[in-house]
Amino acid sequence: MSFLQVTSTRFHTIHSFNFCTILQYRDFFFGFISERNESPEAGTKYLKNNATIISTFRVRADECDRLWVMDTGLADILGDAVQYAPPSLVLFDLYTDKLIRRHFFNSTLLKEDSFFANVIVDTERGDCDNAHAYIPDLGSYAVIVYSLAEDRSWRVKHNFFHFDPLAGDYNIGGVNFQWTDGVFGMAVGKRLLDGTRPVYFHAFSSTKEFMVSNTVLKNESYAQSPQAYYDYKLLGDRGPNSQSSAEFYDSETGVIFYTQVNKDGVGCWNTVMPLNADTQGLVDSDSDALVFPNDLKVDNEGTLWVLSDRLPMFIFTSLDADQYNYRILVGETREIIKGTPCDR
Repeated sequence: MSFLQVTSTRFHTIHSFNFCTILQYRDFFFGFISERNESPEAGTKYLKNNATIISTFRVRADECDRLWVMDTGLADILGDAVQYAPPSLVLFDLYTDKLIRRHFFNSTLLKEDSFFANVIVDTERGDCDNAHAYIPDLGSYAVIVYSLAEDRSWRVKHNFFHFDPLAGDYNIGGVNFQWTDGVFGMAVGKRLLDGTRPVYFHAFSSTKEFMVSNTVLKNESYAQSPQAYYDYKLLGDRGPNSQSSAEFYDSETGVIFYTQVNKDGVGCWNTVMPLNADTQGLVDSDSDALVFPNDLKVDNEGTLWVLSDRLPMFIFTSLDADQYNYRILVGETREIIKGTPCDR
């Protein structure tokens, strides 16, 4: 994989407060909260405006040229957290950069430990209006399903969304810590002959991979019924120390790429193969450049993009300002799987 440095001149600062900086891109405002002890009233005119994003955790560009943004609405998550707005999905048209819709999640979907930190989109070109988004709730072990056509969301629970108590120990960049994060990584596979699509998923603190049909998640009443329990399948175990945050299905190769946070690397699994430790590939590992690969995606040209950010050091120790702490790495999917079990 190769390094790529990304810069942007499309954003500009329009105001700075003691507690936050407001950046503007076109007609949209992004708030970055920096001080935990300042009153938020100074920024009310921006923070209560629907044209504001408080805290973006994940984004996803779909096949219909739309950008989905998961805004937690939460500032200073590691300090004295302030919920400036309910969690929401923000949807943009990538051709016009205009806001298509914003969906605020109802408070009934939120539990005491809820945290929405990812968004996965289930759609296909030619059927864009019937898109669904899946939002893992890693803190209270559920998945929120959003229907674009109905502009409505619902909560789905299952035992497989929970973390594995034997897989919560991490050693990353010389930092040892324990997490209990549940369902986090999700990927939508290719359409099957019956018109359905498999949805692959795993908890962050787990080494196991699961699958459920998208028709289950998209049917609110059935998904919430006891009958749906057995529609969820265990695919297998990736092996020791294979905890992963994000995963992504590459339709060209049939391979799921996933982060390997305990191995400073990126793994792969060809979905035509059984899932076990022997069928997993490690496409790259680097104890400097890939310390905590946090997110990854494959674009429509067959390029894998990986973001690493040394998050455990930021949380538990400190970042070294003299080092590169944030990196974007890229690689061609067909090239990086050569010589691995994923090359089938």
